[in-house]
Amino acid sequence: MLQYPDINPVALELGPLTIHWYGITYLFAFLAGWWLAKWRANKPGSGWKPDEIGDAVFYIVLGVILGGKIGSLLFYQTELLFTQPLQALNPFSQYGWRGMSFHGGFLGVLVAFWLYARNTNRTFFQVADFFAPVFPIGLGAGRIGNFINGELYGRITDVPWGMVFPHAGPEPRHPNQLYQFFCEGVILFLIVWIFSSRPRPLKAVSGMFVLVYGIYRFLIEFVRQPDAELGFIAFNWLTMGQLLSFPMILVGLYLLYSAYQGGSDSSSVPQSASPVTATPPSKPTGRTGKASRKRKK
Repeated sequence: MLQYPDINPVALELGPLTIHWYGITYLFAFLAGWWLAKWRANKPGSGWKPDEIGDAVFYIVLGVILGGKIGSLLFYQTELLFTQPLQALNPFSQYGWRGMSFHGGFLGVLVAFWLYARNTNRTFFQVADFFAPVFPIGLGAGRIGNFINGELYGRITDVPWGMVFPHAGPEPRHPNQLYQFFCEGVILFLIVWIFSSRPRPLKAVSGMFVLVYGIYRFLIEFVRQPDAELGFIAFNWLTMGQLLSFPMILVGLYLLYSAYQGGSDSSSVPQSASPVTATPPSKPTGRTGKASRKRKK
């Protein structure tokens, strides 16, 4: 059995300003994602300019924060949302903005992709396929924040690496946050990054991300402690995380199937941003021009 390290969730206090490690992990996630996206944009034939990444990240940050918070309230804190909506949505109330839902943040990012694509003359999947490989880094960073906060721990276990978490009783539990960090921040990142390193059909990279995350999250829920507000949703084993992840598996399979059945070109290069510039036809002159005009008639 391992003892959970006693880490103060507050990294720094400057008068009335309190900076939490959880917030720092989010900052790292956004900066790391921005840097990796710029690196991808600098690759020849990416179809993206490094200067475009900052605007896209702005959309994504809003999608993650708003979607993650709203999703947490809708999926996991429904009673609080409907009984005290003003308190639930007020970040300065006694409840604050505690809790962020991945599935809510995921939906928020999808909306951000759609808005950004609409405003930049790209398709939704050209944006999604480009940014999907960088997201696992941010997910992994968030799990470190969960570990520091001592939240989202696993179920009771007798494995040698079980930990006793504060506010979770004296029994050792699975260090679920570290499992998720390894699965999201390392394995998922390597799979999607390597998969995207070669030209893929449109939707394929997005499909791989959604499929792998859905499968892993469905399985990891078997060792993760169900949320106290909900418990098991059905069958005395199905959790809300599994209920939300199963559709991701189906969507991921569909995207991969449709990508390779359609045989579309690489998702990295939008037509409007293609590095190849077409040469306009030369104006016909002389006898050749006359012959051409006769044929058009």
